[in-house]
Amino acid sequence: MTTPRRTAVITIAHGRHDHLRGQLWGLAQQSAPADLHVVVAMGDPAITEVVARETSTTLVVAVDLDDDGELPLARARNVGARAAIAAGADRLVFLDVDCIPAPPTLERYAAVLDAAVVAAPVAAEPVAARPVVACGTVAYLPPVDHPEDYRTDALSELADPHPGRPVPTGDEVLVADDLRLFWSLSFALTSADWERLGGFSEDYLGYGAEDTDFGQRVRDANGTMLWVGGAAAYHQHHPTEAPPVRHLVSIVRNANVFRERWGWFPMEGWLAAFSERGLAALDPASDRWVVTA
Repeated sequence: MTTPRRTAVITIAHGRHDHLRGQLWGLAQQSAPADLHVVVAMGDPAITEVVARETSTTLVVAVDLDDDGELPLARARNVGARAAIAAGADRLVFLDVDCIPAPPTLERYAAVLDAAVVAAPVAAEPVAARPVVACGTVAYLPPVDHPEDYRTDALSELADPHPGRPVPTGDEVLVADDLRLFWSLSFALTSADWERLGGFSEDYLGYGAEDTDFGQRVRDANGTMLWVGGAAAYHQHHPTEAPPVRHLVSIVRNANVFRERWGWFPMEGWLAAFSERGLAALDPASDRWVVTA
């Protein structure tokens, strides 16, 4: 008898309590609900109470902020995955706290991952030995008076897709040809592939480059990234900073870590913007970025 597969959703959060409530609302609408939802509270003990008021089926795990007060994004995702796997999950779906999943999203992710596991061998190597990462579409919602206004069945009519990423529709699945486009807003993989990839590198502290590094890990493992139609998430609006100056130190530090590992600098647009503002510069002697202000 085949053991039923278990799906866990993993969300890392700090603040954004109303957006988290919106995500919980979206998870309650799923055609195939998650078996477990793990919320990793980064330096935010109030999240436990927020979740308790909305649902009794979500596990909250606490992690401290990094020593410099930055959010431990890579470490928090790893902590969430470990908690989900320990609870018996063999499918892991990561959702940004700002994302509301469409009703079929978890069911669609499960179908794509299950198909990848049982796919025919490629050359002499079984597909199951080559990691598969599924990325659903993420569309951006306009500002509203209050995040509660997003809790409607009409989200697909309100949201605009990201202009720099593929937008497969229906049952369409596209094989990604550029793994630099991986992002952690919405993605899924089996727990076996998570273990095979080693999760997110905790050499990246705070904000920046951990997503791009993960995509390179998939590439190095001869893995495949899929753009998945029918697994939509809708990103709730919040103010943004461009470039993200409040993360200047961690972005510069993480860019150097990435360069040492992969041979090129990520986040080129942000680094260039910092340079134009006199906040950072590429030191020609060391070929490293340094904070200058």
